[in-house]
Amino acid sequence: MTDIRFDDLTAINAAASEVFGEFGDSLEVTQAMISQFADLTDDHQWIHLDAERCAKESPFGVPVAHGFLTLSLLPPLMRNVPNISIVGHAAGVNFGAESLRFIAPVPVGSRIAARARVVGAVARSGGTLMTSEAAIHVVGNEKPSVLYRLQVLYRG
Repeated sequence: MTDIRFDDLTAINAAASEVFGEFGDSLEVTQAMISQFADLTDDHQWIHLDAERCAKESPFGVPVAHGFLTLSLLPPLMRNVPNISIVGHAAGVNFGAESLRFIAPVPVGSRIAARARVVGAVARSGGTLMTSEAAIHVVGNEKPSVLYRLQVLYRG
């Protein structure tokens, strides 16, 4: 992992790439996780919870994870993703999503893994706004399940 100072726009932008890096560790998406997320968010749509109905009516044949559950698993998925480390800042504040797309389903029992890339950084009042993109894939699938272009404001 390469340390780059938060206000070194030249170095951050030099790390930007059109290509995603390597995948980090994977984790299994279980029915228990999906059910707990459904209870937490009060989203009990059958496509996530009813295996019998999914076998008969769903195009996926089995329950699938909520898109936002898959996204919420990004922190543990990113722990061992080769990436840069932004250092020297007092705080890194979630600035929001530039874009978020749920592209492919995550069937129950799937293992998922993430990879990332730096898009770029610009100076903003109070700090540096860095944009990165993360892709979450079902292991073995070329097409990502989630594409998330996130922005973090690093403040000095």
